[in-house]
Amino acid sequence: MARLPEEFTSQMQDLLGKEYPAFVASLDGEVPVSLRINRARLRNSVQSGEDREILPENQAEAVPWCSSGYYLRSRPSFTFDPKFHAGCYYVQEASSMFLEQAIKTVVTQPVCALDLCAAPGGKSTHLSSLLPEDSLLVANEVIRSRANILAENNIKWGNPAVIVTNNDPAEIGKLEHCFDLILTDVPCSGEGMFRKDPQSINEWSPSNVILCAERQRRIIAGIWPALKPGGILIYSTCTYNIPEDEDNIARIAEEFGGKVLEIPADHSWNINGKLKGTYPVYRFMPHRTKGEGFFMAVIRKENGDDTPEVAGCRKTKIPGKEKGRQNKTVRIPQEITSWITTPENYSFFEDRGVFSAFPLKHLEKLRIFKESLKILYAGISIGELKGKDIIPCHNLALSTAFNRKIFPELQLDKNQALNYLRKEALFNLPESCPKGYNVVSYDGFILGFIKNIGNRANNLYPQEWRIRSTI
Repeated sequence: MARLPEEFTSQMQDLLGKEYPAFVASLDGEVPVSLRINRARLRNSVQSGEDREILPENQAEAVPWCSSGYYLRSRPSFTFDPKFHAGCYYVQEASSMFLEQAIKTVVTQPVCALDLCAAPGGKSTHLSSLLPEDSLLVANEVIRSRANILAENNIKWGNPAVIVTNNDPAEIGKLEHCFDLILTDVPCSGEGMFRKDPQSINEWSPSNVILCAERQRRIIAGIWPALKPGGILIYSTCTYNIPEDEDNIARIAEEFGGKVLEIPADHSWNINGKLKGTYPVYRFMPHRTKGEGFFMAVIRKENGDDTPEVAGCRKTKIPGKEKGRQNKTVRIPQEITSWITTPENYSFFEDRGVFSAFPLKHLEKLRIFKESLKILYAGISIGELKGKDIIPCHNLALSTAFNRKIFPELQLDKNQALNYLRKEALFNLPESCPKGYNVVSYDGFILGFIKNIGNRANNLYPQEWRIRSTI
């Protein structure tokens, strides 16, 4: 562990008092390894439906505040576990899984939700699993390279009712009263990551704390108009200090008209409460809980006029924003519609030779978002037209709406699965593997598509997702 800055040491001594020595000692301890199971994968697999079918090890310990979370005894090489690439689980810090308790407490019916600062995708994939059926999730990231990673992780998770966008929070804020729930895991000074990422210690300074706190306030001020009256804002950081945590919660409550809500938490979880003020907040400290530093508060928007219907957003004009090319609803071959389950619940589109499907219930929202936001991915990419051939999209194979009975399925062993994930051609296919498009799977979980051309199979795994290491 690098030497802690004197200003940080003084700050934490003031905040923790007699607990400070235990806190410092915890920073030299082992970093817990944790992940979340994608139970939708179990429901769509040929396995028994038990978590152990997915977990990389048999002795995993449950995360007490997350029903799908587990601690591992050690950190395996996730890159070389085909189930990781199949979207069977997401490697995520355990403290941040407390999101489940907030959602279970405040969300009781389908919502239109926004994960504002969503990359790389831990909380948005968690929201996908937690939100009631028929909800819609918009996962946004302002930095394009990180937004691409966000799209990849959400595609692997497989929820068709997700839109991935690449916009500044202020642009989304122009969609007035559009969202029932907004999750803001805001950029912060990263104090809670000191154990996991010692390099972050060298980047910490009192001035950066103030800079982060000001930026967080701007983000909240920019996105607040997009939250419906009566809607829920979840504010979180991975830091400990008062300016980025309690002070910002007080500003949201007092300046924007928010009511800070209590979230039930078992005393055995050892979660710290407020260190200043009167509002209920939830702070994870590494010497008290098995995880990294994390802070969360849940705020209900109290002010404003009558809540609009879920389907409507009052959109203010975005300067310089041009309306993009609109997808047209088209009649497509029944062959394509049969590739997903319950096609009657989807609207089908064609755009530049790519056929896609999107849940009918959220079609009006998609139209509004297309007019105002930069969408990277929405719904399910089903197939791409190449000449007279329709090539099934990899995204289809990973969707929980995929009808796996349509294509022949080839089971791969681990070495074959890793070769596939490296985008290598597959040879010596069994005679039972017919020519044409086939699904390949590992241990009952789908990895993607191949095209058997006789002497070998063309690998349709995305080039940009391939495993690059040969070790």
